Amino acid sequence: MPFWPGSSDARFADRRDAGRQLAAKLAHLRGADVLVLGLPRGGVEVAYEVAKALDAPLDVLVARKLGAPQQPELAIGAIAPGASVLRSDIIDALGIAPHEIEAIAERERRRAAELETRLRHGRRPEDPSGRTAIVVDDGLATGATATAAVRSVRTRGPARVVLAVPVAAPESVRDLRREVDEVVTVIAPHDMRAVGLWYELFPQVSDEEVEAMLDERAAARGTPGQPARR
Repeated sequence: MPFWPGSSDARFADRRDAGRQLAAKLAHLRGADVLVLGLPRGGVEVAYEVAKALDAPLDVLVARKLGAPQQPELAIGAIAPGASVLRSDIIDALGIAPHEIEAIAERERRRAAELETRLRHGRRPEDPSGRTAIVVDDGLATGATATAAVRSVRTRGPARVVLAVPVAAPESVRDLRREVDEVVTVIAPHDMRAVGLWYELFPQVSDEEVEAMLDERAAARGTPGQPARR
């Protein structure tokens, strides 16, 4: 049977609504030296609302899932700049060789670098060194991608790393607390199933929409890049 949250369970209207509710949970960080980092593509829409509410810069952090060779939808890990996470239980069960993993990881690194360059429109990456870096996604299920993302940020010397997601599986929150200084969520349902079930509207977010949000926040803070494509 299809799963739907019960009538007593909180749900978000869309990612913008989720971002505003999440921002309220992060209000204690307003005024600090904060950098908001959104995970494309859906995480950027949530992060946009957080950055607006905190009057903080917004940048993008691309973390990529590593799909199994014959089952690309099955995650065997994730990568982000300077960091990786591997799910050894799945890798061992499928008998995936190290050279296969490296080939998949290298392909995803190239795709990640190309996507970051395109989305930033010529702007340099924001430097998290010495700042509070808030890593934002639209939800946390297994946590592999988020783990790679926060480990990546750690390599760049932030003062603190905060993981902020509107909805998260409790077991993933528990695991991620070992990786960051703070995990902030709005809801943590015990029977989460899939992130999209906790949103009334959960459409795909296009590259053009992400570019426009990044451009708008950059312009608001006086660091415009090239105009967004329409």
